[in-house]
Amino acid sequence: MNLKEKRAAKLAEAKAIVDGAKAAKAELTDEQTAAISTLVAEVKTLDESISKAADAAEILSTLDGLADASAEAGAGDGEPEGGEPKGRRAPVKSRTLGEHFVKEATDALARAKGQRFSITSADYKAAADTHVVTGWGAGTPLLTDYDKQVVQAFRPKLTIADLLGKGQISGNAISYLVEGAREGGFATVAEAGAKPQMHYVNPTAVVDALKKLAGFIKLSDEFIEDAPFLKSEIDGRLLYDLAAFEEAQLLNGNGTGQNLTGLLTRSGIQTEASTTAADHADAVFRSITKISTASGLNADGIVINPIDYQAFRLSKDANGQYFGGGFFAGQYGNGGVPMDPPLWGLRTVVTPAIAAGTVLVGAFSQAATLYRKGGVRVEATNSHDDDFTNNLVTIRAEERVALAVRRPLGLVKLTLSNS
Repeated sequence: MNLKEKRAAKLAEAKAIVDGAKAAKAELTDEQTAAISTLVAEVKTLDESISKAADAAEILSTLDGLADASAEAGAGDGEPEGGEPKGRRAPVKSRTLGEHFVKEATDALARAKGQRFSITSADYKAAADTHVVTGWGAGTPLLTDYDKQVVQAFRPKLTIADLLGKGQISGNAISYLVEGAREGGFATVAEAGAKPQMHYVNPTAVVDALKKLAGFIKLSDEFIEDAPFLKSEIDGRLLYDLAAFEEAQLLNGNGTGQNLTGLLTRSGIQTEASTTAADHADAVFRSITKISTASGLNADGIVINPIDYQAFRLSKDANGQYFGGGFFAGQYGNGGVPMDPPLWGLRTVVTPAIAAGTVLVGAFSQAATLYRKGGVRVEATNSHDDDFTNNLVTIRAEERVALAVRRPLGLVKLTLSNS
């Protein structure tokens, strides 16, 4: 299959997806949209290859014409034998192949700037010689098309930051007071009887400073010039890895040194535990109830590891029916199959960022606030260290974030039992 046939096949495949959605009178799904985007990118890559092949063919045709003209001039039509042609000077033979390039292929070289090709001069190759490709081993392809779409490594979806409330900060830290507990309480008293005394514990002052998350990579000048598509991929991966590190800090940061104090390590959050595997679902609901009774907030999300979510998703009733719907239809054949049904109707974030055996239930948007200052910054320079003399470019990505948890009782750390 040549390049044009490949291009037609990719376009037909994309059109088939669109036509299928139109026939079903349905919107394109995320998977179909992603597949079409991939096919379009492949078509663009094939267009580049087709264009380069056409340019190369034009160059070879031009050079062959130059070589033929040189040969005809050398034949000396109407010239006296052993002398120069009448009215004009005989062409000077090129002494080297480089000299032939300068003299005969100036225009072709200008059109072919940035491409690799070779020519053969009539001065050095007989007209009757057959053009052959030599030096290839048996079974080695002569022409290789390169797919510039980089196959990405596993990249979990990042969603923890989306759960949290958002805030702006002008200084370099956020300070707030967390209300203390009440000691004692109201009671009924008899006439002239002693009244109960109550005490409100002083609020706790909490300061969450901005923390810098940063890293850098180095690329050579040649890498940036020769493989721009690969450079773009690395830039994108650099930003993804920064976001993944941020997610780990938001969940599990231990608060020491320059680490954030994450949601799971916050002082004052509630805890819950399941007693058996059969108690897991009930334990999640108990956690939801704890949030509403202890903080007055309504839980709006659950963060769970894929392994733990799988146990929920594959659980069955006494009749062997999946609680979340089977692999062909919903419970008892009713309705469709939800791909990722939420637990107890709450937004359920399935991510390996949280350890298996631990589930975080929370009123995230009300209990916690994520502050960013300046956004994500990506900067590049060739003046770092000895980069300039070594033709290197340093690319740095960083951000400053702070996490404030004003209502720790709005979060519950649930530990799932293995039994």
